Amino acid sequence: TSVAYHLAKAGMKDVVLLEKSELTAGSTWHAAGLTTYYHPGINVKKVHYDSIKLYESLEAETGQAVGFHQPGSVRIASTAARVDEMKYQMTRTHWHVTEQYMIGPEKVQELFPLINIDKVLAGLYTPGDGHIDPYSLTMALAAGARMYGAQIYNPAPVTGLNPTADGKWDVQTPHGTIRANRIVNATGFWAREVGKMIGFEHPTIPVHHQYVVTATVPEVKALKKELAVIRDLEGSYYLRQERDGLLFGPYEKMEKMKLQDSWVTDGVPPGFGKELFESDLDRIMEHIEMAMEMVPVLKKADIVNVVSGPITYTPDLLPMVGPQQGVRNYWAAIGFGYGVIHAGGIGKFLSDWIRNGEPPYDLIECDPNRYGKWTDVPYMCAKARESYGFNNVGKANTRSIGFHTGWEQPHWFHKPGDDIGYKPSFRRTNWFGPVGRECKLVMEKVGVIDLTPFGKFIVKGKDSHKLLDRLFANTMPKVGITNISHMLTPAGKVFAEVTITQLAPGEFLLITGSGSEGHDLRWIETEAADGGYDVDISNVTDDIGVLGIAGPNSRKVLQKLTDEDMSDAGFKFLHCKTIKLAGIPVRAIRISYTGELGWELYIDQKNMAAVYKAMMEAGKDEGIDNFGTYAMSSLRLEKGFRGWGAEMNCDTNPLEAGLDYFIKMNKPADFIGKAALQEIKAKGLKRKLSYLSLDTDDIDPEGNETVWHNGKVVGNTTSGAYSYSSQQSLAFAYLPLELCSVGQKVEVELLGRKYPAMVIQEPLLLTEPTRTRLQKKAKGKA
Repeated sequence: TSVAYHLAKAGMKDVVLLEKSELTAGSTWHAAGLTTYYHPGINVKKVHYDSIKLYESLEAETGQAVGFHQPGSVRIASTAARVDEMKYQMTRTHWHVTEQYMIGPEKVQELFPLINIDKVLAGLYTPGDGHIDPYSLTMALAAGARMYGAQIYNPAPVTGLNPTADGKWDVQTPHGTIRANRIVNATGFWAREVGKMIGFEHPTIPVHHQYVVTATVPEVKALKKELAVIRDLEGSYYLRQERDGLLFGPYEKMEKMKLQDSWVTDGVPPGFGKELFESDLDRIMEHIEMAMEMVPVLKKADIVNVVSGPITYTPDLLPMVGPQQGVRNYWAAIGFGYGVIHAGGIGKFLSDWIRNGEPPYDLIECDPNRYGKWTDVPYMCAKARESYGFNNVGKANTRSIGFHTGWEQPHWFHKPGDDIGYKPSFRRTNWFGPVGRECKLVMEKVGVIDLTPFGKFIVKGKDSHKLLDRLFANTMPKVGITNISHMLTPAGKVFAEVTITQLAPGEFLLITGSGSEGHDLRWIETEAADGGYDVDISNVTDDIGVLGIAGPNSRKVLQKLTDEDMSDAGFKFLHCKTIKLAGIPVRAIRISYTGELGWELYIDQKNMAAVYKAMMEAGKDEGIDNFGTYAMSSLRLEKGFRGWGAEMNCDTNPLEAGLDYFIKMNKPADFIGKAALQEIKAKGLKRKLSYLSLDTDDIDPEGNETVWHNGKVVGNTTSGAYSYSSQQSLAFAYLPLELCSVGQKVEVELLGRKYPAMVIQEPLLLTEPTRTRLQKKAKGKA
């Protein structure tokens, strides 16, 4: 109903909402209705903000009561690690509009007088949070949608979806067929059923969620004002006032929680709508006991109702929002485990995107195309189990293996004598030493990294050059040459950063980041279809493996394995050749994200192991070894390389990100975003990406922290790391123009402390091609 309301309100004509049985059937009618500004992510906070702001004004606009209570909410920290997590979250919130405070036990008790204060170390307090009646909210959104001209039909189940040749849809119902310009799947736990009609296996799974409602509690009835909602992170439950009693909902551990996996394999029972599952108090008993410890009045309270109903999860707990790759004009708004707080903001987000041709802000973590064929049912079930008891301390970035859209990729490698295992921390932890060793390896000898997760596309055909010239702001490289190019949105934001190589006349290899494969492919395919370009676009991501080799000895190692001249003159920077390594054909591009001498090697998957073994064997005398993505991040930051998703995304334009070199404003082609950039240039920038060195102790920036100056919030970091070669912390940060000069002092907040930082000249270290060029120049002069 929120999508219909926002589209209709924005003036979109012919908005039709089809409801299978009656509005709120499914997961809405039995939801606990919690609303919070808080979200650990950066972009999803905006969704929550937009929802609450809408819910505050909806009653006045539509005349429908929504039952919105805003007593605030407090997340309870009862361990030292939780206190750290709250400090970590505070620095990620200060540069947002949302109010959020870290409070002591006394203030927690003031907001929730019935708490056992002995168990409380601190609280994260968000004013304006609370709960809303999901049924009334739905009816208000529906009234609003109708008021602005949308039509709502029920019962009107969709029985078939047929795409037309021109990208439209025939939507079949028992009452007849509707021809639609686009369709939005917002069907809750029916999302898989609807997806299957057009060949998609959406990775959504219903989970049994229970909450308990008590009878009147005298101590609650006696209160003068409504209790704040509390979330006990160690106990893994939320608890709020419900009239004169309490409502309490736990999230069980993965071995106890229950999935409705029969719905995944056999489909949802056709009539299921306003039914519930059998409740099971034994399953949540340990949480009930923990809640009784934290809120002692619960011990005497009578339970009047136990609600057990289906809510939908995705493998990573985030919804799937936006257009789907592989079909035209099919949009998803599915997989919401927290549908009430997401509804308002997502309706606005999708409405803006549908109308303007680009998202209003970056939300790639919710891109439906982050999933693919690898998201099978066993994986989905295992991940939903892991994600459901969601209250792990929110900083799990210290595992030795990373995960990107179905690929595993090492973060770091341990050696005998290292402190091994998974030791999560907000401070430097057991990977700090090993990552330093890997940086030294790449700077002084030679390292090998697995880069297979990169997204890889081939674009060829009569109009390939013309299409790419329209999509990218850079000029297209000549045959055998590689460049870095950016796709911009119509408003001039950075939609993607892609490495482009022209392999043969009119045949291009496009390489993008691991998380962006479906995101970028959809954008390219949509432009090709809408513009009627005669091109062939193929996704070769799964067929081609990639190894990166980098470091001063990388040339020697490769030269041992090939007859090709690998010298600086024989194989120039940003050139691409097909060579044989140990007799195996490999496409080699002289480029390295570390900024050191290096190559990326594109290899048939079946030959990956053979090429890897040959390199490791040939490099023994050169000191060859593996390195992971953490070392690469540190090395790229020292060279001042920007990363997509951090320094640039759909919230930044390329000029403020310092990407001017790659943006060819005077190329003849009218690339997407060109007019917007001309306007941005004429108006002048308000902020710029700056390069900071920090004075820290046992902690390093990682991005999204608040930057302060003279007691005021002035900006945010985008990424950060420790520079092992200069032994200091580095970060990129967006700062107002007046604070961007080299030597400017600011402060960066990390875990509740403000550390001194200074804008320095970038880069800290020159890249190998630049060093080589300067050496040649110096020799020439000598």
